[in-house]
Amino acid sequence: MGTPLFCVPILKSLYQNGYNIAVVYTQPPQKSHRGQKINKSPIQGISETLNIEYRTPKILKDNHEEYKFLKELDADLAIVCAYGQIIPKNFLNLPKKGFVNIHASILPYWRGAAPIQRSIMNLDPETGISIMKINEELDSGPVSNIYKIKIDRNQNAQEISEKLSSLAAEKILDNVDDILEDNTKFIEQDHSKATYAKKIHKDEAQIVWNDEASKIIGKINGLFPSPGAFFSFKGERYKILKAEISNGIGQVGEIISNQLEVACNNNQSIKILEIQRQGKRPQKINEFMLGSQIKKGSNLLNV
Repeated sequence: MGTPLFCVPILKSLYQNGYNIAVVYTQPPQKSHRGQKINKSPIQGISETLNIEYRTPKILKDNHEEYKFLKELDADLAIVCAYGQIIPKNFLNLPKKGFVNIHASILPYWRGAAPIQRSIMNLDPETGISIMKINEELDSGPVSNIYKIKIDRNQNAQEISEKLSSLAAEKILDNVDDILEDNTKFIEQDHSKATYAKKIHKDEAQIVWNDEASKIIGKINGLFPSPGAFFSFKGERYKILKAEISNGIGQVGEIISNQLEVACNNNQSIKILEIQRQGKRPQKINEFMLGSQIKKGSNLLNV
C-alpha cells in the first residue's frame, strides 16, 4: 500500500527480488488543478508497468468490499509506505503477520505526514527509516529496525527523500524475510519523546527575513520542490530554489550585493543561487539578475 514516488523503488525491489505481490493499493487518480488531466499515482503507474493487480478505493473505513477482498486474499503480510489513508482497526489482523509500515523518520520523532520536510526545517543532524507494526494510533506502533542517514545542510527534501527511498528499498527485503520467519522483535516506542510532522501548509512557505540564516536555509531546502519557500517583491512571488549562508552585513531583508544576497539576523546573510519568478522557469542567479527589478539596496521587508 503506497502512493507517491518515494514508494516506487520499494515496490520495484520487492518485485525484482521475487516476492509474490498479490495486490497493490494506492490512492485513486487525481484531477489536475484545471481538471484537464487525470493524474495516476506513481505507484499505480509502476503497478501497470509490472502488470501487478492494483486497487484504488477512495476510503477503506467502513468499506465492506475491500474488507471482504483482503480477507479472502489470505495474505501473509501487508507493507505500507506513505499510502495516504488510515488503515481501519478491523483490517489490521487480516494478513497473517499483520501490517508493517515504512516511515521516513527516526521514530518516535516526526510521526505524521511530512517527516522529511520537518526534519530538514528543524535542522536535525540526521534522519532515517523506521520499520514498524501498524496499530490504531498514527505512527505509534512498535519498531523493529531503524536505519539512519546524516542530513547534509546543502541537501534538499527531494535529495534526502531519494536517499531514504533507496535505503528502504534495500533494507525492506531482510525485514520481510525476518517477519515471515518470525525472527523479528518489535519494541515499543518511547511515546513521551514523540514529535509530530504535520502536513505542510503553503502559508508556512513564506520566508521570514528576521529569522537566522540557518533557519531560512532549512526552510528553502525542506520545502523543495513543493510548495517551495518564497518571498514577495512588488506584488510578485519569487521561489528560492537553492541558497547558501554567507556573512554579508546589512539591515534585515536588505539586498546587499548585485548577486541577490539578502541580510538576515545575527550579522549573517543568504546568497540566492537559483530562483523562480512567479509563472516563469527556474533560473540561475546570474541570468535572473540581468533583467530583475530587485537591485542592490532594495529591502524585501518594505514591499
